[in-house]
Formats: sequence, structure tokens, C-alpha cells
Amino acid sequence: MRRTSRPTTKRRTARRPACRRRARSTRRAARVCRDARSVRTRRKRLSAKARVLLVGEQPGADEDREGRPFVGTAGRVLDEGLAAAGIDRAMTYVTDVVKHFKWEPRGKRRMHSKPNLREIDACLPRLEREVALLRPQLIVCLGATAAQALLGSAFRVTRQRGRPVASPLAPHVVATIHPSAILRRRTHEDRQREMDAFIADLKITARLIQQGK
Repeated sequence: MRRTSRPTTKRRTARRPACRRRARSTRRAARVCRDARSVRTRRKRLSAKARVLLVGEQPGADEDREGRPFVGTAGRVLDEGLAAAGIDRAMTYVTDVVKHFKWEPRGKRRMHSKPNLREIDACLPRLEREVALLRPQLIVCLGATAAQALLGSAFRVTRQRGRPVASPLAPHVVATIHPSAILRRRTHEDRQREMDAFIADLKITARLIQQGK
């Protein structure tokens, strides 16, 4: 019997639903966060003395090597600002939204690369866990990435810095610039101006701490 061939038809590739594509993307980012080199950065011990949670963007090259947040030049700026505002660093717990150092090669150097929304979403549960365990009296968001991760994408540090914000995360939440933003200013005068504004924001947090005692 002669076999009749079926007419050939174009195979249509069904597109995955957007939610499924986002889920796959988030799982990939979660693996990146879980398998990041700076594992020690994510395994800090929570201090019972810490009443203030300082949240940055992500570890830098120095932090990636040391395994602790804010140990490089930005950390020294942060220490100077805290001291000037009268905040004891021992009373703070410092962490980052994204727990791994995202970088791109530039010659022999590893240059900072801003984390994307997928990476922030993947690492956010770890930060939420830190907040739940610490139960801080006050959270200070250092920079736009931290502020928007915790306070929503509509938050603008340039317009709302230094103002206490209502949040279920803590009795008080305040945002200011990231210390590295001060270092990026070109002139000494600009850096000093930004540093003075940074200290002024931290002094507001110091008053909130005193009110909560």
C-alpha cells in the first residue's frame, strides 16, 4: 500500500508565559547569589547590641576579599560620618542588599557593576531575614539601590534623604547617599559639601536613636 505523506506544517513555538520567564530568571539570579564568591560576607553574626541597621548596595572589591562589608575606602568614609554624628559603630549592623560583588573586567582590575533588578530580587529574602532576626530600631539606607529595594522603586534619595519614612520593617527608616558617592566627587570642595550633608543625615538618625531609648 502506498503511504501518503502528511502535509508539512510550520511548527509554532509557543512563547513561555511572562511569569514563567521571570521565575526562571529569578532562579538563575538566586543561584548567582547563593554561589557568589563572597560567602563570608553573607555569614556575619548578628550582634545583640546592634540597634541600627545600615544597608548598602553590594560588596566592593575590598569587601569581596575581606568577606566583610564596608572595609574599603567607602567604609572609612562611613566610619568618619558615624563618628561625626555621634553614632557608635559597635551599635550598628552593616550589610548589603546584594550579597555578591558584581564586577566587570577593566584591564587587571575588577570594576563595580550596578546590580540589576533580577539580582536584587534574588538577594532580597536574605536581607529580609536579617531584618527579621535583628529587629532594628532604625534602618539607614545607604544609596538608591538600598532605598528602593526597601522603600519602593518610586523612592528618590535626592528628594527624600534625611527624612524618617514610615515602614513595617522598623520604627524608623532613613535614607541617605552611599559613601562611595562622596568619593566620586571631582573636587575637594564638592566632596566636603557632600560629606557635610551626609553627616547631617546621620545626625538625624542619631536623634531618632536617642528618642527611642
